[in-house]
Amino acid sequence: MEMVQVAVLGVAGTLLAVQFKNEKPEYGIYISLAIGILLLFAVLDRLDVLLDALGLIRSYMRADTIYMGTLMKMLGITYVSEFASGLCKEAGHQSIASQIELFGKLAILALGIPVLAALLTTIEEFLA
Repeated sequence: MEMVQVAVLGVAGTLLAVQFKNEKPEYGIYISLAIGILLLFAVLDRLDVLLDALGLIRSYMRADTIYMGTLMKMLGITYVSEFASGLCKEAGHQSIASQIELFGKLAILALGIPVLAALLTTIEEFLA
């Protein structure tokens, strides 16, 4: 049921923003920003369920717990960069949106390098 509420909020906000965009473009951007923030709070509200599930998975794994933390950071970076990029695109600033997306990708790559190094070390130990 919560997904239906989020979808209705998103569609209603989009229709309202489109309605205002023709007469007052700045109001359309403000409405998009407000709806985006409301949806962000909806995601954050459901984040505890995801964290509990990841904690359960972590308890079954013998792997280092730093990998789960890295995964959560990657998810956070992805969501924030997509959110900010979408707002910039909505406002008509494509180049800024592209730079935000690029920075998000590079940040995820930087977080993944230690995991890749650990994987290569493990493969090297198996082959030796």
